[in-house]
Amino acid sequence: MVKVFVNNEATFVPSNSTVLEACESIGIEVPRFCFHERLSVAGNCRMCLVEIEKSPKPVASCAMPVMNNMQVFTDTPLVKKAREGVLEFLLMNHPLDCPICDQGGECDLQDQAMFFGSDKSRFFEYKRGVEDKNCGPLIKTIMTRCIHCTRCVRFAADIAGVEDLGTTNRGRDTEIGTYVSKVFQSELSGNVVDLCPVGALTSKPYTFIARPWELRSTETIDISDAVGSNIRVDLKETEVVRVLPRLHEGLNEEWISDKSRYSFDALKIQRLDTPYVRDNGSLKQCSWQIAVEELKDLLLKESSSKTSLICSVNTDFETLSRAKVMANSLGIKNFGYPRTFDFNLDFSKNYLCNTPLADIEQSDLCLLVGVNPRYEASMLNLKLRKRHRQGLYKTTSVGVPHNQTYDTEVLGISPQTLIKISEGQHFICKDLRTAKKPLILYSASLAEREDFSGLKKALSVIENNLVAKVFDWDCLSFLNQESNQVSAFEIGLGKFDFSKLPSQNLCILLGSFREEELEKITNKISEETTLVFIGTNGCEFTAKADIIMPTTTFLEKEGVYMNLEGRVQKTSKATSGPALVRDPSRILQILTKKLLPSEKIKELDYNAVTLIGKSFGEIDNKSYKKSNISRLPFSPFLTDFYISDSLSKNSTTMAKCSDVYRASFKNFTL
Repeated sequence: MVKVFVNNEATFVPSNSTVLEACESIGIEVPRFCFHERLSVAGNCRMCLVEIEKSPKPVASCAMPVMNNMQVFTDTPLVKKAREGVLEFLLMNHPLDCPICDQGGECDLQDQAMFFGSDKSRFFEYKRGVEDKNCGPLIKTIMTRCIHCTRCVRFAADIAGVEDLGTTNRGRDTEIGTYVSKVFQSELSGNVVDLCPVGALTSKPYTFIARPWELRSTETIDISDAVGSNIRVDLKETEVVRVLPRLHEGLNEEWISDKSRYSFDALKIQRLDTPYVRDNGSLKQCSWQIAVEELKDLLLKESSSKTSLICSVNTDFETLSRAKVMANSLGIKNFGYPRTFDFNLDFSKNYLCNTPLADIEQSDLCLLVGVNPRYEASMLNLKLRKRHRQGLYKTTSVGVPHNQTYDTEVLGISPQTLIKISEGQHFICKDLRTAKKPLILYSASLAEREDFSGLKKALSVIENNLVAKVFDWDCLSFLNQESNQVSAFEIGLGKFDFSKLPSQNLCILLGSFREEELEKITNKISEETTLVFIGTNGCEFTAKADIIMPTTTFLEKEGVYMNLEGRVQKTSKATSGPALVRDPSRILQILTKKLLPSEKIKELDYNAVTLIGKSFGEIDNKSYKKSNISRLPFSPFLTDFYISDSLSKNSTTMAKCSDVYRASFKNFTL
């Protein structure tokens, strides 16, 4: 620790701190434009000037390291005059378009101009004009407003790992752009809008929508992937207009992916807003009483062996639990979700990311098996890149090569490479043996392979025979892609047997499904099967349904979700949906009470949700047969980052992103 005096007040700060951090440690705010806590130091705006004893001129506090007994002054006339001069230079070429700027009310330049600006200008020449850049369908650029803080450039290089942004020319002719005409290719591109201290980079979907003082905010979590990033939802009256990241050091820090930020428009596209019942071959609007009675009669009419209940794992924990209660009460055996996982659900270690995202920075080696964390879990990939930037870290991969924004050594694309590693015949085995805290990450797409049992045992052999046992460290981690898949595993949601689907007389779909899931279901269903859809958005399946029940979205109700590491999180109600939509868990509860006497209904205690333990035992069957493992290469789970889940498939913004990036980059599709 180093002792520093700020305005004659003593404080102790770490020896690697800067003067700016020392000032903020005692509550003194230093104005800045270029400095950001999570980015590298640039020191090019000079707004953070302070006076230091024995220094001949003011010093940029963001780039000056502290020294013992250093005397720092932030409120002297010299400091005030220096900051006023810097601000005058910044405003020389800045356009006077605050009334039409989307950054108005949240602009750092506006705030500093109130403190250090003048009502007069000594500049009488022509202001500079800069051509706007095309950064894609998400980011709107007005580069004349740019003050060259380079936050966006450093974010792209340091955090996103994309070298698309940079500076050209010098002095007043400096421009920030993509060097050549191209879009900003990153799944984290929207974060530069939050970083920009002026209105040079703003959100295209949010253009001219609202002012900050018109908005009402709600803190909740994102369900576009299994990470569960913390977000803030802003509403104008009752309409969601934007989504911003919320600080959470253990998960998303202060970043979110573009899918989390911009896919909310799917909540109002093809939205189901009233119940429907098929009458004489056509769907007709009806009351909730009629729809519930129709479904009750169908459930009483059909035997449990001829009834299927298929749930989406993007549904909240309470709804899944209610569905299980109803299925168990009615004796419905064909109950589950449209994906097959061939592993033991008795051990939580089998379906959790056993290395928490906050602990990834402690790992010293990473082995990726059939997984693309950049698109399957962007925030997890961000943690891996952060660990890479610290140095002395090696990432290897078995599977199809991907651009992970950091150096990755591809060991092979087929399971045969994994077999060699488990047998100790691969050169990477030496690194695994010497590593203290390795991370082995495999994808949920492996669990859908016919040879997954053999692959899982091979991974267990690697974990038990090659990796040193370290207290409180589990190296083998399962990467879920669905937002609440862990909850489904935790309550024992059954595996769905598609072979029985053609013989079913009644099929009930609960929640929102991806296109490939719906296609898998519709291809199996016979024409005589009665279809019931309980969900939020219309699709091809709803046109074939006999009963449609509209439900609330995750922003219109409270719900419990478990992320990939077993962290229990709760969504908050941000807005209200259409008048006739209902909570899906309430629909199932009413149905169960109508079908069975109250004394036979076993309700679950939904308030007794507890955190999942690390593991309840060791995985058995450490030996396996090579003949049971296929030679087929590992295939990626996602083919398009922007249209990958039940929410983004209905988003027009994500559709634009997919079209633009597919057209601009030949290798965008995995």
